[in-house]
Amino acid sequence: MLVTMSGQELSKFCFGTMQFGHGSTYDQSGSVYTECRQSNINHFDTAHTYTGGLSETWLGEFLKGEREQIFVSSKVGYTGGSAPENLSAQLSESRKRLKQDTIDLLYLHRFDPDTPLEKTLTWFSEQLEKKTIRYCGVSNFAAWQITKAEFIAQNLGLKISAAQPMYSLVKRQAEVEIFPACQDLNIECFSYSPLGAGLLTGKYQKQTQNGRLASDARYAKRYRNSEMHKTATKLNDLSRQYCVDPATL
Repeated sequence: MLVTMSGQELSKFCFGTMQFGHGSTYDQSGSVYTECRQSNINHFDTAHTYTGGLSETWLGEFLKGEREQIFVSSKVGYTGGSAPENLSAQLSESRKRLKQDTIDLLYLHRFDPDTPLEKTLTWFSEQLEKKTIRYCGVSNFAAWQITKAEFIAQNLGLKISAAQPMYSLVKRQAEVEIFPACQDLNIECFSYSPLGAGLLTGKYQKQTQNGRLASDARYAKRYRNSEMHKTATKLNDLSRQYCVDPATL
């Protein structure tokens, strides 16, 4: 079980800070952080590549004074590949931005077919020994890649502690193999995009609404399936019926 530096269990929800510095200003991001803490959320996720470094920098400022009560996960290797030299440079920069000697959970942001996993995971093992990180994880890995990583990790005396797949009501592929594999391998799952980049909030039912699905071609393509939008509409109909927010439902 993953815990904070002070030994606290992680909150049921993790807040992703991908929009710190892009979708929200510094003051707005700070207010969101405060609301999360008031709701007893102690797990915050960021990445080296998010918003040109602002996400990590701002999060590092917000958590000052309560670091041991906060669980911070970040990610490296989305750009530049997963060779040790690149990962070391990105981890060093992330630690400086966060103003932290140790990052609780560090994910390999995506699978790199050009770098042997043995080489990458050896680097992760070295970081654990140096105490620059506390746990090792993988993000955007297929089930077979997670299984392969865990097998290699075991041979290195390492443990893949967490996986981070995409998962929501409109993106349920993780149910087929990723979740069962992680359960069998005792790997915790922390899913991202649980609201489908805002689709499941109902905001895109308003023609004038701006957001990633309207402004980012990648997200527009990812969620363009008409059945996804029908699901979002049904969820919002149910939320009105039960007088709750779609995210709560």
